[in-house]
Amino acid sequence: MRHSIVNSPAGHSLTLYLFFMRTSYSALDTYKTCPLKYKYQEIDRIRVPKSKEAVFGTIIHGALKFMFKRDPLYPALDEVINFFGEKWQEQKKEKVEWSEEEQDAYYQDGLDLLKKFYAKNQPWNFNVVDLETRFEMPLETHILTGIIDRIDKPDEDTYEIIDYKTARRMPSQEALDQNLQMSIYHLGLIRRWPHLENRKIKLSLYFLKHGEKISTIRDEQSLQETKRSVLSLIKEIEKRNENKDFPPTPGPLCDWCGYKPICPIWMHLYQKDKTEPDESKIQEIIKEYFELKEKSRKDAVRIKEIQTAFFDYMRQKNVLRLFSNDGYVSKTTKISVKYDLKKVRAVLEPLGRWSEILKADEKKITDLLPALPPDAQEKIKAASVVKTGEILTVSRGRFRKIS
Repeated sequence: MRHSIVNSPAGHSLTLYLFFMRTSYSALDTYKTCPLKYKYQEIDRIRVPKSKEAVFGTIIHGALKFMFKRDPLYPALDEVINFFGEKWQEQKKEKVEWSEEEQDAYYQDGLDLLKKFYAKNQPWNFNVVDLETRFEMPLETHILTGIIDRIDKPDEDTYEIIDYKTARRMPSQEALDQNLQMSIYHLGLIRRWPHLENRKIKLSLYFLKHGEKISTIRDEQSLQETKRSVLSLIKEIEKRNENKDFPPTPGPLCDWCGYKPICPIWMHLYQKDKTEPDESKIQEIIKEYFELKEKSRKDAVRIKEIQTAFFDYMRQKNVLRLFSNDGYVSKTTKISVKYDLKKVRAVLEPLGRWSEILKADEKKITDLLPALPPDAQEKIKAASVVKTGEILTVSRGRFRKIS
């Protein structure tokens, strides 16, 4: 947040508050993944040890930068491997939670990856313009920053942005065409060299574990949409900051998050002390709750089996009601109708009656929201009333703790 002081026509001093954010794709992606992690990382500035995946990625990126840096000649494969080995020894000073077996596996994975990459990408075969290019791009009152792994110039008219990925999962071409990171990097390159034409900038993700590169391009329309999307995210963050509302979003990535010990979703896993009376009591209640849920599940299965037996017997005896000393059980017929909506619409629309059977579905609106233009999203959000309630969900099993 920043502010400036101006004079009003009446001579009074007014303070104008302007929301200023210096952000990056990485920070915005963290926000989209988990708003609370974003708060811990970007607002509260709470530092946590790096994950083993982050350490591995950093060392690999460093080795690839070394590989393409002439000093004065390109390094041979042995030199790249030695560089990787030296950096790997240095990382042991990092407070990373991994076993000796895991370290050995990651180290061997790194060696294999670099050897395959070098064999397929001898550095002297590429016209590398720059490595780890930093950029800053103004966006209204904000600054968008980033680091581009590599910029090549494959021919006289074309520039190629290359971002290395150590992940196994490769996105579809459609997902790459909409990839926010690459769009932001494109904008960063244009900021640095404004004379470049959009159609002559190639955007590539290189998946190191597969030795595969996938590429895309951007046009002016998509770049303008990127700016609107980024501004929409920034406005959303600003609103959450004003309301002190950064909810946790549990998911698969939680296992690699260093904030688990202070996150309200996971905090109890780290804080519980079975010697405390309250903790001992809640553990007993949790156990009882699981047992009741399991009994309820088994009861539901048994009830279904009994109902099937009732229906079979009623059909066999041609009766609609069964009696016992405890009461009776009746069978009734429930009729449900399912229409082919396309055919129904073809009939009703010419009559002007189609709109009468349409019903707004809040879930469909929520699902549609991310695909709408930012201004449309804002209008729909302004027309919504959010209600919150508390529910309990149950999951069995042990959970990975981060030291």
